[in-house]
Amino acid sequence: MSNFLGQRLRIGVAIPSTNTSAQPEMEDMRAFGVTNHIGRIIIDDDSLTHADGSNRVIENIRSATPDALRSLRHCGAGAIIAAVSPDGYWEGHAAHEALHGRLAEAAGGAKVILSADAILAALKALGGIRRIGLISPYLELGDEPVSRFFTDSGIEVAATHGLGGRTPSNISDVTPADLRDAVLAVDSPQVEAIVQVGTNVPMAAFAQAAEAWTGKPVLSNNAVLYWHALRSCGVTDPIPGRGVLYENH
Repeated sequence: MSNFLGQRLRIGVAIPSTNTSAQPEMEDMRAFGVTNHIGRIIIDDDSLTHADGSNRVIENIRSATPDALRSLRHCGAGAIIAAVSPDGYWEGHAAHEALHGRLAEAAGGAKVILSADAILAALKALGGIRRIGLISPYLELGDEPVSRFFTDSGIEVAATHGLGGRTPSNISDVTPADLRDAVLAVDSPQVEAIVQVGTNVPMAAFAQAAEAWTGKPVLSNNAVLYWHALRSCGVTDPIPGRGVLYENH
C-alpha cells in the first residue's frame, strides 16, 4: 500500500482570497487518507452594500476562479471544490450550467464541486426535502437571487435571514449568537431543513450542534461542499460527530 498522505483521495479547494473560514473548516472534515490542497481566487474586498460593489465581486470571482482551478489541476486531485457561492446562484440555471462547463475545462478532468449542486444533492439524499429555511451571508440585496435559485429548483423557501455581510471578508465576522438568531429566524414547524449558504460563514460546527435542538438537518455550505466532494469520489464511509448528512448518507 502506498504511504503517501492522500492515499484515498486528494481534494483541491479553490477559495477566495478574502475567505478565512472554508480552509480551516474543511481541514476539520477530512476523512482518513484524504488531503486538501488549496488554491486562492484573487478578488478585492469590495463593498456588498450596493449593486455596483456586489456586481464587481461577482465579476472578480468569475474571472479569477478558472485560474485558481488550473493551479490545482496537476496535484492529482480527484475533485476540486470551488468554495464560492454567488456565481452558482445569481443568474439562474442556464448561467450555472455554463459556469460549470468553464470550470470543468479548467479543472482538467477533476470533478468540479459547486455549492448549488452540492446543496441540491444533499437535500435529495436527505429524502427529497422540498421546504427549507434559508440563511444567507448577505444584506437584503443578495438574498433574493439566492432564494430564486432554490425556488427555480422546486424548493420552497419558507423563510430567509441574511447575516448582513458588508464585504466578502466581513462575512466571517459573525458570533454564535448571530448564528443562533439566524436559525431561529428561519425555523418553523413547516420547515424540513435549514440551509446556510456562503462559504465565509464559519457555521459547520454550529450547524451540527443546532441539529440537536431543531430536530432537523441544518446544512452549512462548507460541510455540504466537502460531503459532496467525498461522496462524488467514492469515499462513502459514515463519519460520526459531523451531523446527519455525514453520519447517514
